[in-house]
Amino acid sequence: MRALIRKEVRGFLGSLIGHIVIVVFLLVTGLFLWVFPDNILDLGYADLAPLFGIAPWVFLFLVPAVTMRSFSEEKRTGTLELLLTRPLTELQLVLAKYAASLVLVVVALIPTLVYYWSVKQLAVPVGNVDSGGTWGSYLGLLFLAGCFTGVGLFASSITESQIVAFLIAVFLCFVLYQGFGLVASFDLLGALEGPIKAVGIEEHYRSMSRGVVDLRDVAYFLGVTAVFVLLTRTVLQSRKW
Repeated sequence: MRALIRKEVRGFLGSLIGHIVIVVFLLVTGLFLWVFPDNILDLGYADLAPLFGIAPWVFLFLVPAVTMRSFSEEKRTGTLELLLTRPLTELQLVLAKYAASLVLVVVALIPTLVYYWSVKQLAVPVGNVDSGGTWGSYLGLLFLAGCFTGVGLFASSITESQIVAFLIAVFLCFVLYQGFGLVASFDLLGALEGPIKAVGIEEHYRSMSRGVVDLRDVAYFLGVTAVFVLLTRTVLQSRKW
């Protein structure tokens, strides 16, 4: 299982798409943080809120780009059956792919710590930053990436086309992140607005972005991730049916 994780990580980081994905993520977040209107310098606050506001939308495309080849490429080339002949269960295979994809997302996220250091240096006095809220927001991003990774793996497992897997993953991630909030915004729903919002990822992510680590939010993220990991395993097992 560890060998498979290392193979996946090396394969992605050694490919052109891997470098492009990481560079695009850092470029987009950097532009929104320092260049585009309402950036940190314009607002005059030592706060990374612009980063944590735009990052989920970048993740909406970044994570599917990372996961799209996980199973679809294996199915297209016929190597999936070879993988499944190894002493690995379907669940172990999915978890290995999941861990490798999540590592790649974390690799893309680590350089943004430079933004945190820069904001601390620009603060008056130096270091006057809400570090607790910032680290809570980073934790929320990690949980969000975990959910999107699970969705991306599921999308990759149901098709042999990487492009189709990417599009399916983007659609599902958007629905899970923003879709329930949009439905809840209709006035006709009345008292159902709160429960419907709570089904979507955005409500829980925003809660953690305020630096509040609530066990209910953690349980939600872990639950959504587990559902899509198990769905992916079910898709792989269906070849035996």
